[in-house]
Amino acid sequence: MGASAYFQLVLHEKGTFLQMFPGAGGEWPQLPEILQYLAYKKVTYDVAMLGKGYKSYEAGRLIPLSAEKMLPVAECAIIEISPDRMEAVARFYPPSTGGRLLDKEGVYSECRLAKVVFGVDEAVVGDFLANREYCRDYVVAKGKPAKEGTDAFITYHFNTDNRIRPTLNEDGTVDFFNLNLVNPCKVGQVLATLTPEVRGEEGRDVTGVVLKPREVKRAALSYGLNIQLSEDKLSISSRVDGHVTLTGGKVFVSDVMQVQNVDNSTGNIDYSGNVVVEGNVNSNFSVKTDGDIEVRGVVEGAQLEAGGNIILVRGINGMGKGVLKAGGNIISKFIENCKVDAGGYVETNSILHSDVHAGTDINVMNQKGFITGGEVVALSTIRVRTLGSHMGADTRVTVGVDPKTITRMGVLTKEVTDAQKTVKQLVPVLEAAKKKMAAGVKMGPDQIKQLQNVATTIKASQEAFTAANAELEELKQQMAEGENASVEVSGEVYPGVVIAISDVSMIIKNVVKYSRFIKSKGDVRITAL
Repeated sequence: MGASAYFQLVLHEKGTFLQMFPGAGGEWPQLPEILQYLAYKKVTYDVAMLGKGYKSYEAGRLIPLSAEKMLPVAECAIIEISPDRMEAVARFYPPSTGGRLLDKEGVYSECRLAKVVFGVDEAVVGDFLANREYCRDYVVAKGKPAKEGTDAFITYHFNTDNRIRPTLNEDGTVDFFNLNLVNPCKVGQVLATLTPEVRGEEGRDVTGVVLKPREVKRAALSYGLNIQLSEDKLSISSRVDGHVTLTGGKVFVSDVMQVQNVDNSTGNIDYSGNVVVEGNVNSNFSVKTDGDIEVRGVVEGAQLEAGGNIILVRGINGMGKGVLKAGGNIISKFIENCKVDAGGYVETNSILHSDVHAGTDINVMNQKGFITGGEVVALSTIRVRTLGSHMGADTRVTVGVDPKTITRMGVLTKEVTDAQKTVKQLVPVLEAAKKKMAAGVKMGPDQIKQLQNVATTIKASQEAFTAANAELEELKQQMAEGENASVEVSGEVYPGVVIAISDVSMIIKNVVKYSRFIKSKGDVRITAL
């Protein structure tokens, strides 16, 4: 027959017997497998007789199982399905004396009885039917794994890095004129290409259950005016000679809007491209754009909002009402009495009595660079020559985390706790009602409506928990990343200044010079610069 040890039922007029056949190595069939087979075929046997006969078995002898006569037993297979249901292994057993053999359809029928309905290997079935080796493993079926797809992505064919710094001159001043922040483009130049998503393919396990691939992410080219979309919608190109920027995932190409001053002669400016003001921006006026703003004169108590960068060659005196808000970087000769919010870095010669927030760094590093009064926040590093003043102006600098983040984390923590509490209270109510209905207890329309409301509330609470918890984890990650933030002072720090790093802070009590402030072992610590 084959190389594996196996056994066979022998039906005799004196009862039912078992005969064993050794394998190629002389080994005998294992008793647990024999017991499994007898249980599977529901063969009656005397345990003591089988045990004694197995232990003292000699080749050619028959082991008595019982005195009962039984009908012939057909050839069969015991099929095991792997835990992941991607493979089915069959072990075949011979027919009893007088029993019939399986044909191809019979093997398939055995598979169906074991709930194996997909991926049956005809070659393996044919191999068994041709050779009939018993008590050995045949991988009779294999599932088809799901084929994962790929996400769509966009490739930009221009510089999207906005971390350009102005040049620091040898005398410590900053060159605000040679910034090289513009990405020029020509008519017909391809600006971005889209590689579409590729959907995955479904698979099946051996029981026929469909295995779905993960959902792939789609993407689309987002763009403003002066841009041409290709016929296949897979690329965009410029319609004009101009400059290109990427703001909030959207590509812009525009000519520069130039005005002499922003005052009564122009009114407020709201423009989708870049704006250059040759002169001043007067108090109470505003300039808003999706691109960059450059002002070559002075900004007074005005409001400037840019999707890109803001560059103030001569600075801003906000008079307590000025606002600078940029999705990118803010570069200004000085910042005084205003509110500043930059998605990137802030570069200036001085900050006086202002609230300044930066998404990366704040650099106040010329020879007389100082931060005096107000609140200055950066998520990475603050570099300054002089911090605070000998007059004791209230000055607070924070790195590593925006104070708004801590407030938001408190709100989210409460939302998560409330959602968990609601679910914990209502799930037992719903489960109890389900048990009553399963037991045949009838409920009126009002009760059913009430249960529906409970189910809706549970679902809403679970969704609220998931959303709040995801945002909370993201903010915790931001907090962890802020652990390495620092404040670098190349001159003096005056008493009264508050320095906060992530979730810890320090009040300066004596003048400190040439120092770097970092978070270490749960405290703000001073190290040499």
